[in-house]
Amino acid sequence: MSRAANCPACGAPVTFAWSSAVQTACPFCKAVLVRHDVDLAKVGEVADLPPDSSPIQIMTEGVFDNRRFTVIGRIRYEWEQGNWNEWHLLFNDQTSGWLSDSQADYAVSFLTAAPVAFPAAGELPVGRVFQFGESQFQVTHLTQVRYVGFEGELPFTTTDQESFLSADLRTVDARFATIDYSENPPLLFTGRFATFEELKLTNLREFEGW
Repeated sequence: MSRAANCPACGAPVTFAWSSAVQTACPFCKAVLVRHDVDLAKVGEVADLPPDSSPIQIMTEGVFDNRRFTVIGRIRYEWEQGNWNEWHLLFNDQTSGWLSDSQADYAVSFLTAAPVAFPAAGELPVGRVFQFGESQFQVTHLTQVRYVGFEGELPFTTTDQESFLSADLRTVDARFATIDYSENPPLLFTGRFATFEELKLTNLREFEGW
């Protein structure tokens, strides 16, 4: 069920699709709004995101593991060799997840309770193996990531995000995990890759060449 409040900067109505959303942007004055219970506080102004070629947009719908979802937010990141989108997904049961979208490669992940304490950002080597549940995940890449901007509804604030380390891990059966050092302690996301056809996406953005 959606919830509404008024923007503290311009007074316009701001509607939340997800009851647990923490940050959004006013669609009228572009104020970055952080939610405290029923109150909204302006903490800045949202910057325009650079154009990209992804067909996904806010309110795109799809299916993952027989669960329907709606895209309600996006974070744009970049690194030395390119950029990608992390789309915030709201599932029908009001849980949320993330759809990573990088040059037509797609992966869905969920925030997972870390079963171990991770090394500090500068002390995690490529090749390190972690046991998550019944599977072993090996660190394959370490990437310095820069936050670019956001749109829509997010489960956390981005006001203090600039640059941080992200560690990619894989299993022998092609599942993946990410250790996100944007917070302390680091966050763990686990998931798997998915094809565009498998996700059954609708309400996609239309543009020339797609």
